[in-house]
Amino acid sequence: MKLGVCYYPEQWPEDWWADDARRMRDIGISHVRIAEFAWSVIEPEPDHFEWSWLDHAIETLHDQGLSIILCTPTATPPKWLVDAHPDILAVDAQGVTREFGSRRHYCFSSAVYRQQSQRITRLMATRYGEHPAVTAWQTDNEYGCHDTVLSYSPAARRAFRGWLKVRYQNIEALNHAWGSVFWSQCYRDFNEVDPPVAAVTETNPAHRLDWQRFASDEVVAFNREQVQILRELSPGRSLTHNFMGFFTGFNHHDVAADLDVASWDSYPLGFTQMFFLSPDEKTRWARSGHPDIASFHHDLYRGMCVGKSADDGTGSSDDKKTGRWWVMEQQPGPVNWAHWNPLPYNGMVRLWTWQAFAHGAELVSYFRWRQAPFAQEQMHAGLLRCDRSDDQGALEAAEVGKELVQLRQKLPIDNLSVRPNVALVFDYDALWMTQIQPQGADYNGLELCFRIYSAFRQMGLDVDVVSPHAVLSHYRLIVLPAMHHVSAALLAKLSASTAEIVLGPRTGSKTANFQIPANLAPGVLAELAGITIQRVASTPPGIAHEILLDGQTLTATRWREELRLNAATAEAWFEDGGVAISRHLLVRYVAAWLSPNSWYTLLRIAAVDAGLMVTDLPAALRVSRLGELTMVFNFGDEFLTWMPSYRAENLLGGAVLAPRDIAVWRSLP
Repeated sequence: MKLGVCYYPEQWPEDWWADDARRMRDIGISHVRIAEFAWSVIEPEPDHFEWSWLDHAIETLHDQGLSIILCTPTATPPKWLVDAHPDILAVDAQGVTREFGSRRHYCFSSAVYRQQSQRITRLMATRYGEHPAVTAWQTDNEYGCHDTVLSYSPAARRAFRGWLKVRYQNIEALNHAWGSVFWSQCYRDFNEVDPPVAAVTETNPAHRLDWQRFASDEVVAFNREQVQILRELSPGRSLTHNFMGFFTGFNHHDVAADLDVASWDSYPLGFTQMFFLSPDEKTRWARSGHPDIASFHHDLYRGMCVGKSADDGTGSSDDKKTGRWWVMEQQPGPVNWAHWNPLPYNGMVRLWTWQAFAHGAELVSYFRWRQAPFAQEQMHAGLLRCDRSDDQGALEAAEVGKELVQLRQKLPIDNLSVRPNVALVFDYDALWMTQIQPQGADYNGLELCFRIYSAFRQMGLDVDVVSPHAVLSHYRLIVLPAMHHVSAALLAKLSASTAEIVLGPRTGSKTANFQIPANLAPGVLAELAGITIQRVASTPPGIAHEILLDGQTLTATRWREELRLNAATAEAWFEDGGVAISRHLLVRYVAAWLSPNSWYTLLRIAAVDAGLMVTDLPAALRVSRLGELTMVFNFGDEFLTWMPSYRAENLLGGAVLAPRDIAVWRSLP
């Protein structure tokens, strides 16, 4: 449990740096991220390098005992490089080049840019790779931000054709997989295949899916090239990338496979305003953030680098349940990029920090050290104001720093693990299917995953958000919220499981080639679930279905299916007598999009059936377990009371939590 900060020494006078480093140390910060946007300052002219400022910055931080997370600066290629090689720029879906002037202005498929990114990475790693202060590297910055995964450039078109040839080997196999006979779209050669863009109407969904898979693989390859250089020239350092929230533009599991640590950028207020929450939720949680937005991502990214060792950075292949993960950017105050940017309540920066630790974070790093008085992000708060005075974020970070010192005096806290009994299977490939062919304007597979996750958190259960390739044998409850395609390997794990299993609507409804299974949905799960899906319907706003479950009435909107029971039995019915939820042995299938409260009701029954201890928490209260610690968080406006039901020692806070307060308890033998 360590604190960090994002710092931009190139943006400030050098005579401030020593004071900044000292104040960071005094707050309790141990790690500093630098240089992710510094390419034009490092190399202001082609092959002319200004290393002295970066040398000085690293030594200044090192003198205060601070560890450095050094970044490859490839998210912002300099203007001279763009002018020399304009073909490195991405092209949007309308055929317009995405020009220089902000950031992330490159195409992942550009061979020239790939060479340039390797060149600057090698130069930085050669100079700083063995420096004792450099303990970790971040590759690039926020892959895909500003919708930059997909590029329709000539380079991307060529690379896509090559990718297809490797995948399908011959054009007949592609035509069969895509169903190209439909609308007379059969191809004679891979060189005839273009990106699925600018057509008269909807393009082939299998074509779009492969285009998304290809684009994701380009991100993976780009990242891997940097990782290989850093491992060669800076051995023993942890390698990470800072992923984003509610972003599915590429397969994060594939990128994380090459990393030691998954990190992400946590902005609870911005995400509350920008995504799919209802207007009432956005109002209620405007200044605290929805209680489950940050934790959903904490648990998602904890599932990325499972089995990676913090000692040697190589990543062992054991079956550790807890993966290595960091928060690379923690919101410290108002942001600048949401539709509205509220001021966090006092206490929220401290609460968000402890919430991350409760979910297993090794490091929480604040963005940024000091607010910039210029350029695009001048309205984005930092720990310090731009006049160098402490803002509220600095005060709360310092409070956490003191609390960490107090806690370490009582017990070792740096190697504790999160060990949930609930697994939520999260798959980027399946989510792309939901996005490409939702069949209803408001069908959002990502939202469905979040609502199900949130229901578990409201009943006091810890959750692992895992990939379909994860080991599932140790869980007691497994949920597949939005798995349109289920592989043979995942089917085998589910079939062998002794856990309660809940399948969300549309699970198993497509093949890997984005076709309806020959035996109809749920495809390969038909025998396990004991059902066949005969018809489906998306329902417009204003239409709701009542479902009767064990004497309780649930509500469904957006989506409904008609089931034929084979080996399964009906557990819940629509008001017209149709089966809404089926059960076959340990497997439930949900044939509708349930309201959040209805998901809570159903999943609570499943959790009890799994033998899990359920606690019905107030809407603003969350409880997390980390090793022998239990941490409690009050996101609300009222005093709330929570005490453990077992013998425990109170380490921070108490049984009564003030608004935006936390408590930490230690279980006793």
